[in-house]
Amino acid sequence: MPMTTPARTDSLPKPTAEMQAMLDRLAREDAGLPDPTTIPPEEGRALAERKNARWQVEQPEMETVRTFAVPPDADLDTTGNAVMLFRPPNAGPGAILFVHGGGFAFCSLRTHERFMRVLAAETGRAVIGVEYRLAPENPFPAGLNDVIAAWRAVQADPAAYGIDPGGLVLSGDSAGANLALAATLHEMEASLPVPDGCLLFYGTYAVDFSTPSYTDFAEGFGLTTAMMQRYWDWYAPDADARSGPLAAPMAASDDALRALPPLHLLVAECDPLASDTHALAARLRRLGRDDDMRVEPGVVHGFLQMTQHLAAARASVSAAAMAANRFLEDANKNGRND
Repeated sequence: MPMTTPARTDSLPKPTAEMQAMLDRLAREDAGLPDPTTIPPEEGRALAERKNARWQVEQPEMETVRTFAVPPDADLDTTGNAVMLFRPPNAGPGAILFVHGGGFAFCSLRTHERFMRVLAAETGRAVIGVEYRLAPENPFPAGLNDVIAAWRAVQADPAAYGIDPGGLVLSGDSAGANLALAATLHEMEASLPVPDGCLLFYGTYAVDFSTPSYTDFAEGFGLTTAMMQRYWDWYAPDADARSGPLAAPMAASDDALRALPPLHLLVAECDPLASDTHALAARLRRLGRDDDMRVEPGVVHGFLQMTQHLAAARASVSAAAMAANRFLEDANKNGRND
């Protein structure tokens, strides 16, 4: 079913001056490079690594950076994956488990390292990044199952992954936000422990390319509607699979959405995916929930990668850090982590 968002009553949003300066820089640096979804996946991944390397500078110092192996999980049919710990100095209890984006097909812990370090520094809590199998070679539910396996392993024995007990928040950006939310829905359905809250940054939650933002920002803002169509074709090529809530969380029942832990939602205003978060937030409000939603004006998809350049990115990370700390403090205060 198509999603509904409020009709636009104003003119099309434009990038802020600071954002436009970054877009101009990227246009110069990336002139002549192909759309990574139009070349073989391995070549696209190499290109994504190269393009994201420019953000991995001036990284906050961490007390500990360490990679851990998540063991295979026969129930989830996983073969084992990696997680990476970023523990800031004097870290408080609890942690954030972060799932990187990249259209379910690209990016890695390396492409999002600076962001995870910044989030760890802002929260004063450990951040654990999750590696997962990528599409199209590993379509749904392979990547999701890797995220669930990592969640279960860290939740069951946080000390084994270098963190102090005190709750866990699950987070992700773009496709990673989809995977974080879907993993939460999966564990709720299985009556297993769920996160104390979720930080979901400009996620993709449905397969509807007719929304206002897919139309308004189809081209010219980095991520394009055509790219998202190819990403979905790679991740969930089976029509029945992509119509279910574990692939497209907006398909979840009202009861499931109503029972979610508290969410912090972030929208990039000039983003083909903006309507996905607006629609999710509107549905949650109709269900009587009062989740955080921050709309960052005049920024494009992926802007959180640019914290060393954009004040808007730094402000959004600070807001997310406040939400994460509130989720963890509330959980401990209410005895959910005893």
